[in-house]
Amino acid sequence: MNDSVPSCESINAHDDIIAKVNEVLPDEELLYDLAELYKVFGDSTRIKILFALFESEMCVCDIAQLLNMSISAISHQLRVLKQAQLVRFRRDGRTVFYSLADDHVRTILGQGMDHICE
Repeated sequence: MNDSVPSCESINAHDDIIAKVNEVLPDEELLYDLAELYKVFGDSTRIKILFALFESEMCVCDIAQLLNMSISAISHQLRVLKQAQLVRFRRDGRTVFYSLADDHVRTILGQGMDHICE
């Protein structure tokens, strides 16, 4: 019995399916931006920060204490999250409070947890 996978030369491509998918495939630039967004989620510290902000708006000092990390390390990760438009901030006097940028971020986190907990 031959278990080898046939090459594309030996099978007929489904041109109708290829054309249909090609019509709706996002532009290369959009796909690149999406890949970059998902890279931001590839760091466990950033995920911890996002989950903390999922529960409550917090300042850098609160997040640093919660995660037992330096303020500098948390600030660096918050900068990455801000650049990816995943968190937003507001000032209250001299204190800056961070929160999730919008419900899309909540959905991404929630669905990701649902997926891995299945």
